[in-house]
Amino acid sequence: MSDRTPQSTGKPENSASGFALMATAACSSQTGAAFGSRAFDSLGPVGVVAVRQIVAAVILAVISRPRLWQFTRSQWGPIILLALIFAVMNTALYASISRVGLGMAVTLEFLGPLAVAIGSSRRLRDGIGALLALGGVVLLTQPGPTSDFLGIGLGLLAGVCWAGYILTNRVVGRRIPGVQGAAAATILSATGMLPAVVVIIYSFQPPWQAYVFALLAGLFSTAVPYALDLIVLRRISPLIFGLGMSLHPFFAALIGMVFLGEALGVLAWSGIALVIAANTVTLLGSRGEPEPVTASLDLQTGAHAVVPAPDSHKTHRN
Repeated sequence: MSDRTPQSTGKPENSASGFALMATAACSSQTGAAFGSRAFDSLGPVGVVAVRQIVAAVILAVISRPRLWQFTRSQWGPIILLALIFAVMNTALYASISRVGLGMAVTLEFLGPLAVAIGSSRRLRDGIGALLALGGVVLLTQPGPTSDFLGIGLGLLAGVCWAGYILTNRVVGRRIPGVQGAAAATILSATGMLPAVVVIIYSFQPPWQAYVFALLAGLFSTAVPYALDLIVLRRISPLIFGLGMSLHPFFAALIGMVFLGEALGVLAWSGIALVIAANTVTLLGSRGEPEPVTASLDLQTGAHAVVPAPDSHKTHRN
């Protein structure tokens, strides 16, 4: 999770190459989630999340070297809240994946940042985007007596947490320079989940393959997207950035189908397409608005969110 300001250079080749890198990051993120799901039977969603948190904590600790002992009480407040959000968000997402599949869970989670973007606007275009997203959810979940409402609810809970992450991370970014705040929250969250890892290992004694899958989940969903983010984030416009973010539900469904055998019907694919269209419609309405934005890479989900910069008087819509 690094706070950066993407600036468009106006060169088409930069947009094309940037979009390609973001597509690679999205594919990597969802591949990591697929690897993680392979360890559910042995480690469970909580165990996989704990390993991912540890990987993210190590990466951010090495990169930012947060000076935890120098943080004040006003800085620790939002950091602790962010750490709690990380734990709940990832646990809810992985538990949802275990029940309803990768494609549906990630799409439901994607509604969180989309809701933040739409909720910050009063434009008719964004109202249309909200209706498209609502229609997408109905088609995707196909609510009925046989629906897995717990799995759906967990996916939506992950989305609420992602929205909370965006808003809380803005506060952390204002109070703590660079990515030190995000690193501290990730370290705190990983430390808090260590007892769960110990209990799982002691009680179930998972095979070595489970640790490999969990580690791959952390690498593909954390290290690779973050590295690509460092390369691309300042070279593209917020529009291209947000469109690249829309690829996460698509890749989640595709990878879930190819590698996990999670076949989705025509209605479910139509629902995913509507949610992606909702994001696109909302983004296209801000093409002429060059206001500064803060783009946050979420190392917890491996996805991106574009939120208003603290000193901006306008609102960039995702």
